[in-house]
Amino acid sequence: MRRTLRGLLAATALLPALALAAPAASAASPTPSPSASGTAAPATKAGTSFLTAVNLSPGQDANVAASTGDYLYWAFGASEGQTPTVSVTVNLAPGKDRHDAQTWAVEVFDGLRRRQSCTAGTQNATGDQNTATLALSCTLREVRTWAEPWSGDPLPGTYYVKLAVTDVPQPDLGLAAAVQLHVAAKGNADNAQPEGGELKAPLVPPAGGGASTAKAAAPVQPEEHWYTGWFSGWNSRWYWTIGGGALAAVAGVLGFHLTRHPRGRRPGRYGAVPPQAGPHQHGAFTDTQRI
Repeated sequence: MRRTLRGLLAATALLPALALAAPAASAASPTPSPSASGTAAPATKAGTSFLTAVNLSPGQDANVAASTGDYLYWAFGASEGQTPTVSVTVNLAPGKDRHDAQTWAVEVFDGLRRRQSCTAGTQNATGDQNTATLALSCTLREVRTWAEPWSGDPLPGTYYVKLAVTDVPQPDLGLAAAVQLHVAAKGNADNAQPEGGELKAPLVPPAGGGASTAKAAAPVQPEEHWYTGWFSGWNSRWYWTIGGGALAAVAGVLGFHLTRHPRGRRPGRYGAVPPQAGPHQHGAFTDTQRI
């Protein structure tokens, strides 16, 4: 009985210590929480190329501090039926620090790094020394469910946003700038056009560490036929070279025999060739004539 009472007293004494340790443990490993709007917090970084593009989750914005002259890249996913719109706001350096006007441009590329045309929006904006903010935007065409290989239509997958200054005085390179990026998309799969086709896999898997609507698909194995082995192997070209040479030689011999004329004869349309006298018959007499 005494042992039981002692255990209860020891456990009661440890309760305050455990209560103090629990908040400390939770503070040491905080979990990311969404913003007030329910979406992920804005990204604070941007890539410098297609390979290092920062991937944005659906509905996630970007708020980046950059330098004038840098190339900024982001990536986002788009699915069939959607019409994405990229909106960019550039806060320029103070006018007293700038020497002349600046021109900024925004471009959007698909997963194959093909530049996509914009149906609406201002892709290039120029601001003089009195301009503090530039607004750029690009509305893409509706993402299709499928397209011909030769076309440049937008397809489901990852899309890249490139923001850069295209015209700036040399002394203004390196000035501080702030960029806000927002990607919106309207429509869904019910609006996808045209119907009747199917895309086996998105253009590329998502880039970066964020989530995306694009999903990587397993590689498709090439289809094999009965003649597949003829065109593979390290020595297949020698077989084809020898075989081609033999066929060329046979064709040459057959062509020669078909086109040459027999000696001493002509084709029927020219008539027969008269017999030719031998060399001993010209200017010579036979023994009977001499006698």
